[in-house]
Amino acid sequence: MRLFERLKHIRVFRAVIYAIVGLFTFPGLVLFNRIRIEGTENLAGLPHRNVLFVSNHQTYFADVIAFIHIFCAVKWRKQNRLGIPYYLLNPFTNVYFVAAEETMNGSWLSRFFKLAGAVTVKRTWREEGKDIQRHRDENDTQKIDEALGKSWVITFPQGTTKPFAPGRKGTAHIIKNNRPLVVPVVINGFWRAFSKTGLAFKKRGSLLSVRFKPAMNLDYDEPVEQILDQVMEAIEQSRGYMLKGRHHIG
Repeated sequence: MRLFERLKHIRVFRAVIYAIVGLFTFPGLVLFNRIRIEGTENLAGLPHRNVLFVSNHQTYFADVIAFIHIFCAVKWRKQNRLGIPYYLLNPFTNVYFVAAEETMNGSWLSRFFKLAGAVTVKRTWREEGKDIQRHRDENDTQKIDEALGKSWVITFPQGTTKPFAPGRKGTAHIIKNNRPLVVPVVINGFWRAFSKTGLAFKKRGSLLSVRFKPAMNLDYDEPVEQILDQVMEAIEQSRGYMLKGRHHIG
């Protein structure tokens, strides 16, 4: 398995994985459902390294797969659309995504997708369906730091697909330690269209939305709690947004 772990850092190898995954998943995003993309102009001019995308989370894999499709399309100068996926001939591979080790080792399919550039970490609060408490693994932090040092990284601060779940301080620690450009992303509709894993359909014809916001203006010297609060507000998962949602529903 160590050989495969090394292979995922080779961009040519990852490009093949992206092309395969992309071909199989494109219909689910565009043909069986509809995808609305906003804010890709905020990706223009971003540096090639030390950029952290923070997003809410609705499925294990469909969210990340959609991001990869969008990054590939933007590389081919498409704005806020995917169109015909010829971008998979030369995909964007300068990105890693943070994922729970338990999730990525759950099946042969998730292990395959892991080769696309997963930075696997151990959950500090949950394992095998049970609540736990353990300290952050410094090796996990180091892996994320190394990925940011050479690429873009996607992370989901809540660490769960449950809406309005509290953010995890690990994201704020990453931000303080690396001082990256932090780009918030807000997604919706994936929970309605796909199963929790994101690999099976629940409801076809759903509207999927992905909205990239401008990079955040952060003070990296602030306490991690304040940084995390700003991140959660930016991805519209703060308590204020939760109350607005309840008011709207009522």
